[in-house]
Amino acid sequence: MVGLAVLGGSGMAPARQRAVELEEREDGRVFYHEVRVGVLRNQMQGGLGSPGALSHAYVQHPPLRCDIPDIRGLFYDDANKFLVAPTADRILYWKIAPSAPSGPPNSDPVNEGPVLSVRFSLDQKAIGIQRSSHEVEFRNRETGEACSKKCRADSETILGFFWTDCPTCDVITIKTSGLDLLVYEPQSNALRLVESKKFNVTWYLYTHESRLLLLASGMQCTLFTGYQFSAGGIVKLPKFEMMMSKCEANNKPVLAAADVHIVTVYGRIYCLQLDRVNMALNLYRFYRDAVVQQATLPTYSSRIAVSAVDNLIMVHQIDAKVVILYDVFMDSYTPISAPLPLLVRGLPSNSRQAAQTADHQSSAYGGTLYGEGWNFLIPDLICDADNGLLWKLHLDLESIAASTSDAPSILEFLQRRKYDLSTVKTLSLAIIRTIILERRPINLVAKAMDVILDSYSRLMKMGGSAAGARRTSEQNDQSSGQPVEGSRVVSQEPPSGTMNRPVLHTDSAIEVECRPEDGITNLAAHVDRTFLNASSDSEDIASTSRAPSQATSGATSKRPQVLGEDSRPLASGASMQHGTHVASVTISPFEMFQSVFLLVEDEMMGDPAYLIVVIMEFLRSMSKAGLKAPPNLYVMLTTLLARSNRYAEIALFVSNKILEPSRELAMQLVELGRQHSMTRKLGVDMLRERCLHHDYVAVLLQEGYYLEALRYARKYKVITVQPALFLEKAVAKDSARNVAAVLSFFSELMPSFKTTSDYGRYQHVLSEMV
Repeated sequence: MVGLAVLGGSGMAPARQRAVELEEREDGRVFYHEVRVGVLRNQMQGGLGSPGALSHAYVQHPPLRCDIPDIRGLFYDDANKFLVAPTADRILYWKIAPSAPSGPPNSDPVNEGPVLSVRFSLDQKAIGIQRSSHEVEFRNRETGEACSKKCRADSETILGFFWTDCPTCDVITIKTSGLDLLVYEPQSNALRLVESKKFNVTWYLYTHESRLLLLASGMQCTLFTGYQFSAGGIVKLPKFEMMMSKCEANNKPVLAAADVHIVTVYGRIYCLQLDRVNMALNLYRFYRDAVVQQATLPTYSSRIAVSAVDNLIMVHQIDAKVVILYDVFMDSYTPISAPLPLLVRGLPSNSRQAAQTADHQSSAYGGTLYGEGWNFLIPDLICDADNGLLWKLHLDLESIAASTSDAPSILEFLQRRKYDLSTVKTLSLAIIRTIILERRPINLVAKAMDVILDSYSRLMKMGGSAAGARRTSEQNDQSSGQPVEGSRVVSQEPPSGTMNRPVLHTDSAIEVECRPEDGITNLAAHVDRTFLNASSDSEDIASTSRAPSQATSGATSKRPQVLGEDSRPLASGASMQHGTHVASVTISPFEMFQSVFLLVEDEMMGDPAYLIVVIMEFLRSMSKAGLKAPPNLYVMLTTLLARSNRYAEIALFVSNKILEPSRELAMQLVELGRQHSMTRKLGVDMLRERCLHHDYVAVLLQEGYYLEALRYARKYKVITVQPALFLEKAVAKDSARNVAAVLSFFSELMPSFKTTSDYGRYQHVLSEMV
């Protein structure tokens, strides 16, 4: 059970001062952040803090209200996403996923008595209620019958319990003397003991999302035993020890349960341990045969809380009331931005409120931001126990995107998001349009398009299936330098029963296999880019700005040693989620054409040279990703080249298949041929080569070669042409012989032609000509 104990502890140094020092260390990037987002400040509405204040994280008003009289506390059942509020004889609960309910809670009758924790079974047919430190009651919701699991009051206590989808048991009870694995039998209303595991336990930590159970023991509670209870069975982790810094030589601090957090991001299971002395989070990752300390995340305060929102680790500085965001996807263990306050969105605003201070505004919803009653529930909930409110944390992706000028990095960041999908796609398209309109350096634009097309290409290769999502997750692990199955053993495995210390990472190089690019890359160099780059005012931004994942900080970055053959990452309950959402956030080449190139073309009519280079880079990126470009994009490129009187390059691109042959392109070449005869010939030849017989005949007829068109139509049996068009051409030549030949041709090609009005009319015209 996730308890709602009040967070405590005092900071070792003023947290707000620490946040300022962070800004001073990164003063180049933070200064840019301040300037860049200043435009957005006037657009932000309903946020707490100073008027127009900016934040990268917020909670949405109104929250879920559960301030019901006579309730005896609030509990969170993370397996079923229930917020539970027991009363004297009932259990009230709200289903908070996928969205917070607006109506009254559901309720179940229960026996009177104390309630220490509540958990519903995974099928929601039973309720487990911990009545005391020696008894857990299990109640059948259909029959109302109850049974109990008790322990020896003189020698052990029950620390908690949880339901599991493990095939060998239904319930795990955690006691100070070990674990009991139980099967719940509703037919007989009984519990059957499957197995007992004996060892000392001081406190435990469990999340249903990870299915991971950590058991702390030892004088300082730094020795850990871990189990994962999932549908695939039970995985026992090797014992390991967490390190703690000492503030005094003879002082041995005790690790508290509130200082350890299990989070699941990108399908990976991490453990975050707060080191209060160093004001940092030690980051551990779990493998089947090892526990790896990967990095240290600076917190700049000893009084913090942790959340996980949309695969980002969110560190709350309680005293300073600010939030620090970490994205560990690419093994970058530095904040993605400067610390910013947590806002409440959606509050009613007026002029009087706008003039108030941040502290006064923080009570507008009926409570205090980061108040003593705030309890942070993994992954992304906040329970205000004092006021009976439940908040859900959100990311402000627009503000995060505005905090950096490195477009490729922020696009990579957005493509990894799985919530607020419409905003992700809208932002991504807007960023690409902006860097094109601002005429950023071509290499930066090319990298940005590579990010978008690579993401779409991965989706196409995996077909959007769950299996593909798993492969993507494994490939991400490999690309980020993580140990994978089948890796070489470089260190001896410790003997069974001994304790492993976390494996520290060492620097290692990662080789990337490069594919040879198609001829389009070399031909793209034909376009002179020198004057384009020189004309950009933002030429140096790409080299001086840092992406969110590349910010400079005092974090310790470590790379792993290659572990044993069984060093596979533990799979979490959410491991399949990252990847299944890709279909919604990826941007197809057609969307790029519709939402980027079509919109920027009109604004760049005066100087098409830069847009030509951008489109060439887009085609190179398409070829590299193995994708096909929309035919209308080739039409646009041809039009831009013709507008610049660069017909020789059109011929070069057509002959080298840079411009993919299509009906649309051929018709555009014919149209452009009015000013350049060789271009028209390219279009006519493309129609013939593509066997577009109707269009080829129509072009010949348009040029006045109606007899040649007739011979072509007879050869390829083109019956879709209109006889009246040919007859009009023949009459215009004032040749009775030609009119008779055309009538005879269509009478033979289309026997039904003799029954049409055109046949009778032109037969009459022929008789008058004779």
